[in-house]
Amino acid sequence: MATAQDHRTTRSDDPIRTGRVPAPHPGTAPSDAGGTAARPGSSWTLRLVVVGLVLAALNLRPAISGLGPLLEEVRAGLGMSGTFAGLLTSMPSLCFAVFGGLAPRLARRYGPAAVLVAGMIAITTGLALRPFTGSTALFLAGSVLALAGIAVSNVLMPVVVKHWFPGRVGAMTGLYSMALAVGTAGAAAVTVPLTDALGGNWRVGLAAWAVLGALSVVPWAAVLRGVRRRGTAGASSAAGDARARDAAAGLRISRSPTAWALGVFFGLQASAAYITMGWLPQIFRDAGVSASAAGLMLAVTMGMGIPLSFVLPRVAARMSHQGPLAVGLGICGLAGYAGLWFAPAEGAWAWVLLLGVSNCAFPLVLTMIGMRSRTSTGVVKLSAFAQSTGYLLSIPGPLLVGALRQHSGGWHAPLLLMAGLMLAQIAVGTLAGRDRCVEDGR
Repeated sequence: MATAQDHRTTRSDDPIRTGRVPAPHPGTAPSDAGGTAARPGSSWTLRLVVVGLVLAALNLRPAISGLGPLLEEVRAGLGMSGTFAGLLTSMPSLCFAVFGGLAPRLARRYGPAAVLVAGMIAITTGLALRPFTGSTALFLAGSVLALAGIAVSNVLMPVVVKHWFPGRVGAMTGLYSMALAVGTAGAAAVTVPLTDALGGNWRVGLAAWAVLGALSVVPWAAVLRGVRRRGTAGASSAAGDARARDAAAGLRISRSPTAWALGVFFGLQASAAYITMGWLPQIFRDAGVSASAAGLMLAVTMGMGIPLSFVLPRVAARMSHQGPLAVGLGICGLAGYAGLWFAPAEGAWAWVLLLGVSNCAFPLVLTMIGMRSRTSTGVVKLSAFAQSTGYLLSIPGPLLVGALRQHSGGWHAPLLLMAGLMLAQIAVGTLAGRDRCVEDGR
């Protein structure tokens, strides 16, 4: 089987991959690969981009995973109703779908570096202000501001990788996927001890994550400043930008079967992950596992993503068809669900490990987004479409699991639903993994 690297070096209609045209200049609007664009910049600039990529990824989940451990304190402190708390926990997927769709237009107009600076500022501001607002409505508004910054940054992560590191999609996707997993698990594990260390005030404990957000602004601001100081308004760059706008106008991403396959695959894997995060501890507790052990098992499940998120994209990038990986991850999920059906407590740690592996469909789909388009212009549109579509599709899954559990009085009906969704994920992941590009209308 030919590898993806072999394919990139032999494809005649891909100038960036063949090396006949230099890659886009950092901080400029993504340009069409067929145009003549500026060079990617100095090694110092690329180092800044790597640091910025890692810091940005670390900030993409603490606003969500850091809130859960203190949600009861937040409800008591703000007089928040259970209904409002439910709305708050459902906001991430909705905001990711709504605001993520704005990223392509913003990136074309201002460049990915400028949009990431704005996204990190929005995250920092939202995290810093929401604990001190004093009302549930303003707390929600601060959360929406932070989630809007996360949404556009979510979409731009694959774009940044394609834009600055077109020949290292797998390695760089693995790096930021691992950082994202560290941020997710770290915020869940550290928020309560951090709050205790800061005097036990939940407001200070939640606001402390704004410091990490502020740190992430620094490297991207430096990259953006350097690009603007050097200037990128030469005639060849202008020609490349014009062709990029033409390419963006001509690419109808919603007509691409590959884009739809990626969007549905993204949604199904996100639904499976949210179901796991929301309901796995309760499954174990209902089987007689202690609350502390159930929490530890969830932490291990999510922590599995840290090493695997670094390795899996590198493997995926060397394959011309990522479908077998989607099938393998799905089989792990089905095996984990079967274990939860037949022996949830007896084999708990085995099911935890299997579900942890299955959850790594997230870095896989991010890698495929970077590989299913030849150009930065195509990636930004594909990333926005796949993530917006996917996050919308992921909303009903955890709610349906809760409803089935309530009406059936057990976990067999929810597990059947989860298995059905996983089978659909395997099927659509096989389609999404085919070696096709959205620019070809496929």
